[in-house]
Amino acid sequence: MADLEFFYDFTSPYSYLASERVEALAARAGATLHWRPFLLGGVLKATGNRAPIETPAKGRHMLVDLQRWSGRLGIPLRFPAVFPVPSILALRAALAAGRRGQLVPLTHAVFRAVWVEGREVGKPEELAAVLAAAGLDGPGLVEAAPAEKETLVKQTQEAVERGAFGAPTFFVGQELFVGNDRMDFVEEALRAARRP
Repeated sequence: MADLEFFYDFTSPYSYLASERVEALAARAGATLHWRPFLLGGVLKATGNRAPIETPAKGRHMLVDLQRWSGRLGIPLRFPAVFPVPSILALRAALAAGRRGQLVPLTHAVFRAVWVEGREVGKPEELAAVLAAAGLDGPGLVEAAPAEKETLVKQTQEAVERGAFGAPTFFVGQELFVGNDRMDFVEEALRAARRP
């Protein structure tokens, strides 16, 4: 069985779109999916890349492009009032949730809170409420989040060392794919990896 690694940050709308589709993709391809939170800001800084929103023309286009993707995929998306989304706390909480076997439900809850409901998950009390509404120990995960600082740094550095420069980033073995619009290539690579 092939492995699919999915590196993502809650501040990335394209990571949100990918998160809504990646489980079905892995299932179709018979792959084992590994959810890997990382800090997109750290990736951009380490690689000298810039977020689309930092270039006015790209930023304007991104808003249109996201609505096109949302419509095509039938995935609701509403741009949040606060952007870039302060995601460090939620990313660290995700890593804490991973230690409890709850990374996937937390990830979906946070992505939908940000990109559908416009919630401010950078605020500890708001994040705790989002997680509690998803049936998780919101206060406990927020309290555990600071201890995951070094793990988040290491996971981000690992992605950069392997060639990541944006989000979402996928790895099939050591083969790199970057972007929500590359998921067809990801699936092709997974299917090829299964062939004898």
